Amino acid sequence: MPPRPSGLYDCHLHTPLCGHATGAPREYAQAALDAGLAGLCFTDHAPMPAWYDAPWRMRLDQLQEYVDGVRAVQAEFAGRLDVRLGLEADFHPGTERFVEGLLTAHDWDYVIGSVHYLGAWGFDNPEFVDEYGARDLGGLYTDYYALIGGAARSGLFDSIGHLDLPKKFGHRDPGGAAALRALDAVAEAGLSLDFNTAGWRKPVAEAYPAPDLVAEAVNRGIGFVLGSDAHQPQEVGFRFADAAALLEGMGARVVTYARRVRLVGDAAPGPQP
Repeated sequence: MPPRPSGLYDCHLHTPLCGHATGAPREYAQAALDAGLAGLCFTDHAPMPAWYDAPWRMRLDQLQEYVDGVRAVQAEFAGRLDVRLGLEADFHPGTERFVEGLLTAHDWDYVIGSVHYLGAWGFDNPEFVDEYGARDLGGLYTDYYALIGGAARSGLFDSIGHLDLPKKFGHRDPGGAAALRALDAVAEAGLSLDFNTAGWRKPVAEAYPAPDLVAEAVNRGIGFVLGSDAHQPQEVGFRFADAAALLEGMGARVVTYARRVRLVGDAAPGPQP
């Protein structure tokens, strides 16, 4: 049995309101407690305009239900587990004002900015994986990382989600220059990266981001927020001991967020530069 992680936070996990997760929020919190985690931050898929990706996220009229549900879990687990409130919000050009409105509506602890679409193509959806065969991988990654750069410069987010997500089904970046430009934008904006262990559960069998990109991020002073991307309670804290060991071995800094302020570890008194 792998060692149990201690003192860590899982800061990327979902609820059934997104339409493709199972388990009540309190079950995720209990799973975190059972795994020996210090806390978690719910980051369900944020509402978007009705025309965008509707089956895969909560509706705007469910946002208050989501907030109330997380607050209830906070109260239930107070003194035993630090439960925080966040969102995974999409960056999709033309929707920035809508997302900005969401982010001013509640007191979020942490907001992940993710790119799941290239134009109309949901490139991480298994239903549409055949489209990779019709694409030039170099051009695909160039376009994707340009959007990541836009997300970093938007001022909307605290971190970038699953940085190299297009590799999910094994289609790896044949270049690398576009990724480095995106990392430059992340560093310049003072954002962190989601270290997302879900990649170890996917066909690529590698966490997001890949070790070479972790090294490049470390060189740029970028911190990492641990996340399992759990869509069911048993995925909470997935391979966090492995993640922590990998990051420590590469000299990476693990951070969390509370009230959208970056903290180092689980007991830092204030923001870090």
